[in-house]
Amino acid sequence: MKRRSFVLGAGAAVAAAGVRVSGADRGFPGEPVRGSFALDGTRVRIFSPACREAVRILMLADTHLFRDDQRGAPFIEFSGRMARAYNQTKHFTTGEPTDPEQAFAAALIRAREWKPELLALVGDIVSFPSEAAVEWVLRKLSAVGIPFQYTAGNHDWHYEGMAGTLVELRATWTRERLAPLHQGADPLMSVRAVGDVRVVMLDNSNYEILPEQLEFFRGEVRSGKPILLMVHIPLFAPGRSLGFGCGHPDWGGKNDRGYELERRERWRESGHTEVTRTFHREVFQAANLLGVFAGHVHRPSLDVVNGIPQFVTEANAVGAWMEIEVLPAV
Repeated sequence: MKRRSFVLGAGAAVAAAGVRVSGADRGFPGEPVRGSFALDGTRVRIFSPACREAVRILMLADTHLFRDDQRGAPFIEFSGRMARAYNQTKHFTTGEPTDPEQAFAAALIRAREWKPELLALVGDIVSFPSEAAVEWVLRKLSAVGIPFQYTAGNHDWHYEGMAGTLVELRATWTRERLAPLHQGADPLMSVRAVGDVRVVMLDNSNYEILPEQLEFFRGEVRSGKPILLMVHIPLFAPGRSLGFGCGHPDWGGKNDRGYELERRERWRESGHTEVTRTFHREVFQAANLLGVFAGHVHRPSLDVVNGIPQFVTEANAVGAWMEIEVLPAV
């Protein structure tokens, strides 16, 4: 079989309807890791010849918790817009009123029932770096007692209008507020072994990949073990919009429409770094990558690039999560 390269889009209608979408790439020479996959609503199944037993991961992104207390008073000028953004939402399936705290609690109830080996928190769990919100999340996670892994989203560490570059602000508020969620792991890159699967999380919350992150990913590829890559911002896929994906060829300052609203540094005029472009290319060439998982855009989607699927989850703020199973190939 010749190597296939195709892109398959599945939007919100597919996810809501529970349509099954499958893809397989068994014929690539030297690739004993990747089998087929299936998408049914918010349930993803990936079949791999390299997995001896089933692995379950419950992933959520974009909860946008806004809880705050008196410690946040000095930062209201920087947190105000996002503190009001998701106070009340509508559930993505029922249309009934909900809110981020209810939605997060419901996801943990599902975790107790389903008993995944890992809870994957893929960014924008909080709407701004609120101590009260982070502490609330940690209490809830401690009570459920399931191991979790976290990477930041662009809102988790962002105080809108605060002086500093995106790199500086991410470093500061990761250290000052988000560190407990990282549990001692490197906030920019981490890996957790779950059965035979390696869950790799990289922080791309400023739309860029750093050289050390690229090398970290390359090391996981060299291991030959089955990988799930989790990032907050999806990776660009053909046909997707500029705001959708990290690695879009037209990304850059001239096309940045959100920097004034978000009161942040404008994207780089020269576009993506060569490292980010290289990372994007190598991700979709990685023989042992089972799939990419992301959030950020608050819309469910599926793309397949070079046989590698990328799944984007609907926002947890409206009650969604994604149930991921990696299963032995039959």
